[in-house]
Amino acid sequence: MMDKKIQNIMLVILLVLIPTGSLLFYFNYSIKIAKQDYEAKISDLSKKTAENLQDLGVRIDALGANLSSQIGFVDASLRSFKKQNQQEIKTLSDLIDEIERQSDIRLSELKNELKDIRIKSADFSAIVDDVLQSVVSVQTNVGQGSGAIIDAKGYIVTNVHVISGASTIKALTYSGKTYNANTIAGYDPDADIAVLKIDATGLSALDFGDSGEVKVGEKVIAAGNPAGLAFTVTEGIVSAFRLGSNNLKYIQTDVPINPGNSGGPLINTKGEIIGINNFKVGGDFEGLGFAISSNDASRIASKIISDYEAQQNQ
Repeated sequence: MMDKKIQNIMLVILLVLIPTGSLLFYFNYSIKIAKQDYEAKISDLSKKTAENLQDLGVRIDALGANLSSQIGFVDASLRSFKKQNQQEIKTLSDLIDEIERQSDIRLSELKNELKDIRIKSADFSAIVDDVLQSVVSVQTNVGQGSGAIIDAKGYIVTNVHVISGASTIKALTYSGKTYNANTIAGYDPDADIAVLKIDATGLSALDFGDSGEVKVGEKVIAAGNPAGLAFTVTEGIVSAFRLGSNNLKYIQTDVPINPGNSGGPLINTKGEIIGINNFKVGGDFEGLGFAISSNDASRIASKIISDYEAQQNQ
């Protein structure tokens, strides 16, 4: 009877254990399958991620190269535009400068033409005031004469005989200023040309004209200080040309040249120096004045100034 009970109990236990083992086996198998599926999916995802990252890297490199190329192109374009713009600005600036230069030249030509018209039609009043700004009265302790400012640096041309024997020399300008003119840059006694130097600023200088172009009958004026009458102008015409014993060319005029005129400029209708008034034939003769031609006077004065400045720079 006891054995029967034990058998029944063993049967019950066996009936219970068999399904439980099957269930555990199924559960473990399912977990294994799920794990394998998960690992496969993880592997596949990792592979795709790596491929995507590689593709992304390639695209980024390509984009960087393209961007660098575009930046280089833009930079080159900007440099080209800047260079072209600067060139256009320079061209425009040069054009403006040229227009202004030509305008100044043309305006100067028009002014000279107007002056010339006024002189030919009437008198020298159009240029007298400008000329006198560059004329000086040369005053010494032994006498006086005239001179002309030929360089804004303070160089004055006059006659040697005007300053000969003087211990003090002064230059009085048309504006009323008096300057010490004891500095003699140099002189040529044979030509009777001397150059004085004053220390002054803001001076107005006269230009030398070409005496080779002067014609007989041409109107001229002599500016100077005849008989102590400061800054006087007298008008006349060119009468002839004479060659002096010193081989210098002289312009003969009928302009009254009196003591005090010596060293002053003989002026043409353009306001240029065409001669330096030098002397007058005495006696009963009238209308015989002479001036050293501007080409000779300019050559001599330029050499004197050049030699003087070379000496000062030593």
